[in-house]
Amino acid sequence: MKQGKLLLLVSIFSLVLSGCMSTRHVLGHDDSDIDFDKASGGGRYSILQDHAPSGDIKVDHLPDLVPKWEAKSRGGNKNPYEVWGKKYWVMDSAKGYTAEGTASWYGKKFHGHKTSNGEIYDMYAFSAAHKSLPLPTYLKVTNLDNNRSVIVRVNDRGPFHGDRLIDLSYAAAVRLDYHKKGLARVRIEAITPAKGEAYAADDVPVETPQALPNKASAVSKGADASTPDLVFTHLQLGAFSSEASAETLKRRLFETFDTSVRVEVNQQGDGLYKVLVGPYKEMEELQKWQGKLQESGFGSPVRVALVP
Repeated sequence: MKQGKLLLLVSIFSLVLSGCMSTRHVLGHDDSDIDFDKASGGGRYSILQDHAPSGDIKVDHLPDLVPKWEAKSRGGNKNPYEVWGKKYWVMDSAKGYTAEGTASWYGKKFHGHKTSNGEIYDMYAFSAAHKSLPLPTYLKVTNLDNNRSVIVRVNDRGPFHGDRLIDLSYAAAVRLDYHKKGLARVRIEAITPAKGEAYAADDVPVETPQALPNKASAVSKGADASTPDLVFTHLQLGAFSSEASAETLKRRLFETFDTSVRVEVNQQGDGLYKVLVGPYKEMEELQKWQGKLQESGFGSPVRVALVP
C-alpha cells in the first residue's frame, strides 16, 4: 500500500515537472509569469506562442487580390467591442483612410481558426487584422524599408499588444519580405471601390468583369481610333523571376479552365517568365476572358500586344 502511494506521488510530481518544462520550452518563462487565458484565447488555441510554418514558403505564384465592393460582414463590426478590458470603435467607412506604423504578422497558432468576421484564417492567403477598419476592407500595404507592396483583405481584429498598427498574414509578410524580422514599418492605404466597380493595378477603379463584355465593341473602336497600329493580342497574368513559379500559375489556369484556355510562358529580354493567355483576334473575346480570369481569382490581367 505504501509502495502504491509512493508511485502515485512520483507520477504526480513527474506530471507537474513536465508541465513546467513544456511551459518554459514554449514561452521561455515560468507558469507564474503567464496569463494562460490570454495566451490560449480562453482555451480556443492549442498553441500558446505563435510561430511561422515549418520551412520556407513561396508566394510568387499567388495571384494579387483584386479589390471589389463588399457589404459589411455580419460579424466583427460590433461598435464598440471590448478586448481584455479595453474598448475599441469601428469606423463607419474606410474611404480615404491611410496610416503609417508598425506591422507584425500572425501564423501557425491562428491557422484554421475563425477570424472576427467568421471566416477561416489562412496564413497562406493575403489577409490582415486591424483594430478599427470595417470588415472587410481592402488595403494596399507598402513596406517603407524596401518599397514592396501587397494588397490584403482585412477580415480580422487585432493586433492588441504594443503600438502595432496592423497584423498581416504570414504570406503577406513574406511578400513584403519582413517575415524573418517579425516587424516592419509600413504605410497602409484603404481601397474602396464603389458598388459595381473593381480595382485596377494602376489604382484607378475599372468596371466589373460582368460589364466588360457589354462595352467591348466600344472599347475596341476607341482603341482603333487612338492607336491604329496597336492591337492587343494577349492577357498577361504574371511575370516571375522563377520559371517554376510561372509554370505553377500555368498549371492552375489549366486546372480551372481545362482546354478552353490557351496559355504560354514567354521569357523575354528582361529575363522574366511571363504567363500569357491568348492570342485573341477580336477585342470582344479578349475582354470576355479578362472578365472570366478576374472572376476566377487570377488578379487583374494586363492587355499586351506581342509583335509576331
